[in-house]
Amino acid sequence: MIGKLKGVVDETGLDWALIDVGGVCYLASCSGTTLRQIGGPGEAAILHIETYVREDQLRLFGFATEAEREWFRLLLSVQRVGAKAALAILTALDPQALARAIAFKDAKAIATAQGVGPKVGERIVAELKDKVPASLAVASQAGGDGAGEGASAVPEMAPNTAEADAISALVNLGYAQAQAAQAVSRAVTKAGDDAPGAEQLIRMGLKELAG
Repeated sequence: MIGKLKGVVDETGLDWALIDVGGVCYLASCSGTTLRQIGGPGEAAILHIETYVREDQLRLFGFATEAEREWFRLLLSVQRVGAKAALAILTALDPQALARAIAFKDAKAIATAQGVGPKVGERIVAELKDKVPASLAVASQAGGDGAGEGASAVPEMAPNTAEADAISALVNLGYAQAQAAQAVSRAVTKAGDDAPGAEQLIRMGLKELAG
């Protein structure tokens, strides 16, 4: 099974790329997000590959990042979401934008993808809201992996659904668990007795992380 291709872009189309690896060209179906990242003919490229074997057909799906491939797999786990719809979603929304849409239960953002209606968008949010791709869980939008000063000190999570939901949402956005927990903890402290809901905690947590 092919897991990764390292070569040179030979040709690209609307939803595919031909990658020359030592004189052998591999055809991979790609999202618009990936095609924008790998560039045009002659550019060096690395594609993370998802290999599909169906009876008499072998098909390669290529992604510029491991995170995008993880989201592709998750999208395919949703009922009635096929490869075509998954690539359309990843064309309309890059991995971070998709994580944000799911965290904020923004089905409309997902439904903007070509061929994806409101019902499918709502189903994706409902089925994936508690699932986090491993690559997004360890990567930080703020840069680094959270291994810096104080990153190991993860605040103890209180049995508060809003706080837990906010931390989960921030992890979905790509922040490390430690960073998310610290940000929400600071947000709760600043809120005092106001007892903010999950959505407000997410916004406050993002401000803490950005600051």
